[in-house]
Amino acid sequence: MKGAQFLKLNSQNKTLDISLEPANNKRLASLCGQFNEHITQLERRLHVDVKNRGNLFSVSGADADVAAAIAALKELYKSTESDQLTPAKVHLLVQENKMEVDKQVNEENSIVIHTRKKIIKPRGGNQQAYVKSISKNDIVFGIGPAGTGKTYLAVACAVEALQSEKVARIILARPAVEAGERLGFLPGDLSEKINPYLRPLYDALYEMLGVERVEKLIEKNIIEIAPLAFMRGRTLNEAFIILDEAQNTTPEQIKMFLTRIGYGSTVVVTGDITQIDLPGHMESGLKLVTKILKNISGISFTHFSGADVVRHPVVQKIVAAYEKHNQS
Repeated sequence: MKGAQFLKLNSQNKTLDISLEPANNKRLASLCGQFNEHITQLERRLHVDVKNRGNLFSVSGADADVAAAIAALKELYKSTESDQLTPAKVHLLVQENKMEVDKQVNEENSIVIHTRKKIIKPRGGNQQAYVKSISKNDIVFGIGPAGTGKTYLAVACAVEALQSEKVARIILARPAVEAGERLGFLPGDLSEKINPYLRPLYDALYEMLGVERVEKLIEKNIIEIAPLAFMRGRTLNEAFIILDEAQNTTPEQIKMFLTRIGYGSTVVVTGDITQIDLPGHMESGLKLVTKILKNISGISFTHFSGADVVRHPVVQKIVAAYEKHNQS
């Protein structure tokens, strides 16, 4: 991959020309997409103008946007060597490169999480800071909208800690309160009632360890997935403990949970304080602890925003619209 060939400046925009090597028509077609849809997507996301002839690309726009677009083009073209690009993959790569340029993330210091089935790389400055804080603190809060990787990265860190024998077990908990529903109205026994609430945690574990491996670890009680109420009265040593959807805890519940931590344990609490499903008269425990625990050593808070969303582009727009509405 060759670097910039030459640079032209005018009063408004910077234009940078690059050559993507090796020139390969099949890979270039994958890069550009049908009817140039991938290039159009990149232009809209990064507010740049992209022109190309063969493997020669010219990018125009503001300095930071051009830098992000050049980095994205290089990454996208590199990925075509072994992968067929889709609009979703283009979105993720463009999002990652924009966040890295905007926040000036140093690639040499980037973090990679190793699990049995895959290698996971945090995307952008907030995800990098979040994973770093998990390794340095006893209790970490990840607060922000859906799609920012809060729970997924926490589970990945837990799996890596278990594999490297830093902890003896993983405990994943969630309050069984969502969207006004209650367990009593769901069919089946207690286990069948609880499982729908814990499905995102199962899915993440299956992806990182494989279904058979996860089932064996659950059988041996090395991985425990349980509703928050099951934590009462316990002291959890040498464990990686995750509380997901913590915005749906009461102040009493989250205090009970946080005081379960024992020696050699790490606690990660994730939630979105804009999506509280508790009855209207009840205060969210997650909202309260951000005020009570913010200055305690060994406790870290990472706040995500709509800019950190790595799901479908429309999710990012929805989150941004709600953030704007709440501010107004």
